Amino acid sequence: MTQQAAAPEAPAGLAVRVRDLHYAVNGRTILAGVDLDVRRRSVTAIMGPSGTGKTTLLRLLTGQLRPTRGQVEVDGQDLSRLSRTGLFALRRRMGMLFQQGALLTDLDVYENVAFPLREHTRLPERLLRHVVLTKLQAVGLRGAWRLTPAELSGGMARRVALARAIVMDPRLLIYDEPFVGLDPVSLGVVLRLIRRLNDALGLTSIVVSHDVREITAVADHCCLLSGGRIIAAGPPRALQASDSAEVRQFVRGEPDGPVPFHYPAPDYAVQAAAVR
Repeated sequence: MTQQAAAPEAPAGLAVRVRDLHYAVNGRTILAGVDLDVRRRSVTAIMGPSGTGKTTLLRLLTGQLRPTRGQVEVDGQDLSRLSRTGLFALRRRMGMLFQQGALLTDLDVYENVAFPLREHTRLPERLLRHVVLTKLQAVGLRGAWRLTPAELSGGMARRVALARAIVMDPRLLIYDEPFVGLDPVSLGVVLRLIRRLNDALGLTSIVVSHDVREITAVADHCCLLSGGRIIAAGPPRALQASDSAEVRQFVRGEPDGPVPFHYPAPDYAVQAAAVR
């Protein structure tokens, strides 16, 4: 692997530090003062109802979006002060597992995992093959190296995508809804991989998910995002024991509570008359 310049250490062992983060689109507020600390070598879960800005937060953490206000530090670097070159260098120390895997359909498993190495390094083919096969071994799919994405099950495709995410030996690994569409067996496999790879490789992992029971089984720290803010944070047991009605509704999956079932709407009779 190519050597990279050492990045400055984040304060107090933090891999990610977010303060007073605001983000709005066309006057619509999505994040309204998010504060977040992600400790190194931990698995941090970011949970919350659909549409609360979880994926938007990930895009801000990777510099894909610029905040309306606030500060985002990753690996000790303030993203707002990085040049384009500096941002790309920082991203090479990150791995990303996208929703549904996002494999390149015209490439086989081996070439999908090799793709980041071919783009960002000049490794000789013999060493590149060793790295790729090692990562596939880590996710249990070395024997599938010549299969195409169309020949993979949903769980296998997610594991190939995970091998690709770790092939550059990232410091920070980000998962965006990694359990969507997985059967119980595949989900269990991915869960174990998240925890095992984090510990074995010394990674820092951020997992965005609304699958409470699954992610709290492997997370060290959980954050609940709602209304544009982190409304609760702590170890999984602390959230499960919370007295907050909003936290309790989400963690327990209760249909009635502070989060309404109905989207805000005008009076039914008034709306029906207007349609006519």
